[in-house]
Amino acid sequence: MNPDAATPEAPGERREQVRSLARGLAVIRSFDADHPQQTLSEVARSTGLTRAAARRFLLTLTDEGYVRTDGRLFALTPRVLELGWSYLSAMGLPEVAAPHLERLVAAVGESASVSVLDGDPGSGYDVVYVARVPTSRIMTVTITIGTRFPAWATSMGRVLLAALPESTVETYLAALHPETLTEHTVAGAGELRAELDRVRADGHCVVDQELEAGLRSIAVPVHDRAGRVTAAVNVSTHASRRDAAALRAEVLPELRNCASAIEADLRASG
Repeated sequence: MNPDAATPEAPGERREQVRSLARGLAVIRSFDADHPQQTLSEVARSTGLTRAAARRFLLTLTDEGYVRTDGRLFALTPRVLELGWSYLSAMGLPEVAAPHLERLVAAVGESASVSVLDGDPGSGYDVVYVARVPTSRIMTVTITIGTRFPAWATSMGRVLLAALPESTVETYLAALHPETLTEHTVAGAGELRAELDRVRADGHCVVDQELEAGLRSIAVPVHDRAGRVTAAVNVSTHASRRDAAALRAEVLPELRNCASAIEADLRASG
């Protein structure tokens, strides 16, 4: 008998276990920058759970060390980072990318990052930052490992979206309702579709003050050993320092060199 084989479960039991996992993850996700601490009632309200169910999940997470409480307020502990770090460590991408990002930042004098795509075409895609070397802070929000932004509004996101199968892109765009983040943000799905076509043809993407006023960025894809786009790398700058033409002329060659170096190391480490 295989000691690693799972014990068969009844269908009802399996469904209940899956639902419990989903609810526990929903409790973790209910904490964010705007809600770093919550009462039991607030967690129940934000997750749609009953107070009794929310309490069970919070107490379980507290016992496991992922949540702390003073008796009234609950908050995540640093241990939740282990959940994401397990994924990042398995990827190997952050460690591989870090020295190349440092050289890129030294060459262009701007912040650089690597991100991957997360989500699905029905509910939407985000970019998730997995490596970053900052210079001066140019955004009103702090970017750290694990920071997420809507993919459609970022240079790295558009590079990653442009690499998806056309049928997946169409499903995604059909369900997308872009939010106006600045006066420069794309107006709708049709404009975004045209932009993804340009990104696919050019092999890079410039986003000019669409995510945040004053922020310009340029991104290129990073391919895995099989030639698939697995990540994106970008350089971001303040609009007062470099215009879009300067990004393409001065930064794009260095950015492509960085992506090529990351790809070579990924192939070697595989």
